[in-house]
Amino acid sequence: MDGEVFGHAPEGGTVQRFRISGGGLSANVLNWGAVLQNLRLSEHDMPLVLGFERFEHYLNHSPYFGATAGRFANRIKNGAFAVDGRHCQTDRNFLGKHTLHGGDRGFGSRLWEVVLHGPDFVTFSLHSKNGDMGFPGAIDVTCTYRLKIPGTLSVEYTATADETTLCNLAHHSYFNLDDGGSGDILDHQMMIAAGAYLPVDDEMIPTGVVQPVDDTDFDFRLSRPIRSDADGEQRLYDHNFCLSASRGHLRHAVRAKGAMSGVSLDVWTTEPGVQFYCGAYLKPDMPAGLGGRRYRPYSGFCLEPQVWPDAPNRPYFPQATLWPGERYHQITEYRFSRQG
Repeated sequence: MDGEVFGHAPEGGTVQRFRISGGGLSANVLNWGAVLQNLRLSEHDMPLVLGFERFEHYLNHSPYFGATAGRFANRIKNGAFAVDGRHCQTDRNFLGKHTLHGGDRGFGSRLWEVVLHGPDFVTFSLHSKNGDMGFPGAIDVTCTYRLKIPGTLSVEYTATADETTLCNLAHHSYFNLDDGGSGDILDHQMMIAAGAYLPVDDEMIPTGVVQPVDDTDFDFRLSRPIRSDADGEQRLYDHNFCLSASRGHLRHAVRAKGAMSGVSLDVWTTEPGVQFYCGAYLKPDMPAGLGGRRYRPYSGFCLEPQVWPDAPNRPYFPQATLWPGERYHQITEYRFSRQG
């Protein structure tokens, strides 16, 4: 539907790139993985997100740059859980033990159908069969990217299923509000409106404790730099911050600000958690990114609104169960502005 050819999917089919603009923003979006490839703010010369110029680099090197993570974003311990009394075993693509972002062929590594495309929006759809990556039930998903006033990237997901399953989707862009990823994001200011977070074990699986952020390096309730030394090293942030006990109305969750550019990002979401990842594992030997930039650890940070990780194994966490006849609906807005 008038997108340009960006590549060809391994299983066949054309990967298309769509350009949309509105509200002072412009974006390039791919139907592969429902990926946000590039995002620009008027009067700011640098890209706001990390990405690649060539499709083959998404296939072979992308750490989920701009992708839609699903059917279950984040981690499920041992890839094992029960849904409606049925034991399920999903693809264990993380450390050979756990499920990450829906498995090796999760939604971020699929060719989506193009449903609608206008000057300021594009809508994709995906059908995931019963048993896909081990998840029960067939599920139909839509993803809509829309640019609107003022400086807002809206990401809207819907889903329905034919039997009880899990559905937990997340947008996975890496943001850099200063220089597009040439430098690091450690001096960006960050505010996260969460009074608790989920500690993790050595394999990045939540321990089950819901830990207050008081007197910890995870207290971002007042804006402060991401930079936080722990025993002489940068604190690894790849944790769920607990916003609420359930999905709800659109609410303000995060505010980030570049150290030099004057660009700010406010995240509003319906989701009960947001995964803040500081980009520590970005590889310096990956292919050059947008504009030939060489990314390295901490070149970008992720803010992934979602249900809490490993929720199906923690009944006291907000849950991701999707029942037949129910409609999953997530809205997340990334609102950009610039001063000076």
